[in-house]
Amino acid sequence: MNIPRTNLPRVVIIGGGFAGMAMLRKLIGEDVQTVILDRHNYHTFQPLLYQVSTSGLEPDSIAYPMRKITRNSKKCLFRMAEVKSINPEKSLIETSIGDLIYDYLVIATGSKTNFFGNKSIEDNGMWMKTVPQALNIRSLILENLEQAVITDDPELRKALLNFVLVGAGPTGVELSGAIAELKNHIVPNDYPDINPNEMNIHLLEGLDRVLPPMSEKSSRKAHEFLEELGVKIHLNTMVEEYDGHLVTTNTDLKLKTETFIWAAGVTGAPVKGLKAEAMVEKANRYEVNAFNQIKGYDNIFAIGDIALMQTQEYPKGHPMVAQPAIQQGKHLATNIMNIVEGKKLEAFKYKDKGTMATVGRNRAVVDLDKGSFSGFLAWFIWMFVHLWFLIGFRNRLVTFFNWLYNYWNYDKAARLIIRPFKGYEKQMKVDKEEI
Repeated sequence: MNIPRTNLPRVVIIGGGFAGMAMLRKLIGEDVQTVILDRHNYHTFQPLLYQVSTSGLEPDSIAYPMRKITRNSKKCLFRMAEVKSINPEKSLIETSIGDLIYDYLVIATGSKTNFFGNKSIEDNGMWMKTVPQALNIRSLILENLEQAVITDDPELRKALLNFVLVGAGPTGVELSGAIAELKNHIVPNDYPDINPNEMNIHLLEGLDRVLPPMSEKSSRKAHEFLEELGVKIHLNTMVEEYDGHLVTTNTDLKLKTETFIWAAGVTGAPVKGLKAEAMVEKANRYEVNAFNQIKGYDNIFAIGDIALMQTQEYPKGHPMVAQPAIQQGKHLATNIMNIVEGKKLEAFKYKDKGTMATVGRNRAVVDLDKGSFSGFLAWFIWMFVHLWFLIGFRNRLVTFFNWLYNYWNYDKAARLIIRPFKGYEKQMKVDKEEI
């Protein structure tokens, strides 16, 4: 790995998501050698991935180079690598680019899409956890619109213009709202051969309301906003199968679609090598104590989505969202320095700053301790908070001007098929066969 030798304690962080980045930034300037590993060379601001997938933003607006963080300190290093396994007995990790010894190991690998064992959805559906996946969805949406223009098969045209999203959490709600705005403002101008009324957006949810983690008031308001935009909501509806063309549910509802997006849940993304008892199997997350130490280990920690810290207020662990990850990352950085300096560890306490989701232009819902509100003010607060937490001045500036342009012009400037999804998949298959 070409990591310089040092007499300083070595802290290795696996994962450059919210938790890993928060910890890394807090350790810059401290007397430890910090090495952060990630399979990508950039940090992704995941809450805005849906805007990349619906042509609202370009990917470089929400991605930030990891090396721009580490370049300001000789004691902080980044390596692009995939971690294969952990050897706790030797305090060593095995990666795609070599092995590395650690003094303190922090697992911040986040979460991955949960298909709940449904192989047909995993094989044929689309999901959105990374920038490439968001670009795949963008290409697929635009390609299907292009194909709908030229097909003379009415059944295929209907399937191409049917958009089915599963899971009415924040991701599903925001995605369906963004696609509805694409239908209402872009399709009439860009695709005069398509009647916008032909385009249908279906949002399926297994529970009895949208945005289940939020208050009932916010849930009701989000439901109203979605219906105003033309989204068809199907509650108490669970998908049983998607064969690539037909969606089958637990009700009489069956939908033919060429665009099926799965946003129904996440699960932890653990690394091989730790004891089985360290893992909470149902959640696929590491069990940690109040100091984020993984059960059974003193020098191995977990933060963010991969960590399950059970408390009286959160018996099932903290929500798998950005704020707990950021707060745990910063807190663990302080505790690592407490260990190095021989000080007492401080227990982590999560400060809930509220929950929010946007449905579209001037439409959002916000839950705070003092109550819930919706509409333009909630939408404005949502924009401000997301701009604030974007890393890098350029990212904030580009995102702000994109939003400003989209707001005044009812436009989505990034509707480009840079990498055709269908053609790309076919070419990948050909390349694989040739190999």
